[in-house]
Amino acid sequence: MTTLSIVIPALDEAGGIADIAGRVLGARAGLAAIGVEGLELIVVDDGSTDGTAEIAEAIAGVTVLRHPRNAGYGAAIKTGFRSARGELLAFLDADGTYPPEAFPELCQALLSSGADLVVGTRMGHPESGMPLTRRLGNRLFVQLINLLGRQRISDSASGQRVLRREALAKLYPLPDGLNFTPVMTTRALHEQLTMMEVPIRYEERVGDSKLSPLQDGRRFLSTIIWTALAYNPARVLGLVGLALLGLGGLLGLGLVATRAAGVTRLGPWGVAGAVGTLVSGVAGVSILNLGITFNYLVGLFHREPVEQGLFGRPVLPGLDRHFGLLGLTAMALGLATTATALLLGFGGWDLPRIWLWLLGGALFTLVGLQLGISWLLMRVLEELSLREAKTALDLGDPAATSPVEMAG
Repeated sequence: MTTLSIVIPALDEAGGIADIAGRVLGARAGLAAIGVEGLELIVVDDGSTDGTAEIAEAIAGVTVLRHPRNAGYGAAIKTGFRSARGELLAFLDADGTYPPEAFPELCQALLSSGADLVVGTRMGHPESGMPLTRRLGNRLFVQLINLLGRQRISDSASGQRVLRREALAKLYPLPDGLNFTPVMTTRALHEQLTMMEVPIRYEERVGDSKLSPLQDGRRFLSTIIWTALAYNPARVLGLVGLALLGLGGLLGLGLVATRAAGVTRLGPWGVAGAVGTLVSGVAGVSILNLGITFNYLVGLFHREPVEQGLFGRPVLPGLDRHFGLLGLTAMALGLATTATALLLGFGGWDLPRIWLWLLGGALFTLVGLQLGISWLLMRVLEELSLREAKTALDLGDPAATSPVEMAG
């Protein structure tokens, strides 16, 4: 018999807990029709002071767990999951915004597709009552997750989901606060769990909202970025690095155009452009290299081949293996340019005539040095990541993976 355990986290929801619990229990027939014969409803009272727990305890078929003090939305869901008996786990907000009647459809999607996680999306239903501020915030977080992840989604923070119990091992650890859902979404995408979305009707909540758009929005944003950094730093830092390189390139082209127009003396804006070119170029390469280096460390931690894709697919795969040659070439070009400019300076050329050459020489030298250092560090990390596989292969382990295959 397949059992679905539904957890409702509740904080001061005395006005609506009886209604939402009754609607969940009313979904039994619909669940039984798709083969989910067992239904377990767990209400986790998260330190309420308005009698929420007492009301829930009076409802037949409801198990009530209590936190002595408020521990957070995510903490309440995790408490419920720890005591749940079902093979399928789900959660639902207590404020009446999400429809319990949609659970049969969500479970059917999970069972028929073999997905690990099914999310009730508030963005795909024509009659969704999602407030404008939350809709705009959700779109922002969705675009960020889609940019940093491997799979496109439409709702990053839906509070109605169904998942398989075995998926928890890959989803955990999860935070205790309201950022529980966007972090779950981000981890699911990066753990390569199969996630589906089913449109649901979203309603205006009963009572006051616990969500602070600015404070919780900032927390959502930071946790999404930090979670993505823990899986594929090159995708996050690579975007920053490429943006800085692009800025440096534009500023550099502006300087070249200025010099080609016969301008030899720089004003304040020209000096700012020269400094910006140098800083943006060096910083961009450094941050990009940092992201790729961190990916090797992530690969060491997870004992999996390193992924260097920036946009869901490899970008110039194996490029980091050529950083040594690229670094030497850039340093040679930079030193040669600098030496030529200095010789011209000693030969009588004044600074206005050679400043662009000095700037370019310094930029190429610093970038080449950074590439060379990064190449050396990455090769050491790569050797460490392949050490275990090489040892198993030398010992004759038939299940060992060839280091050549692991290295790509």
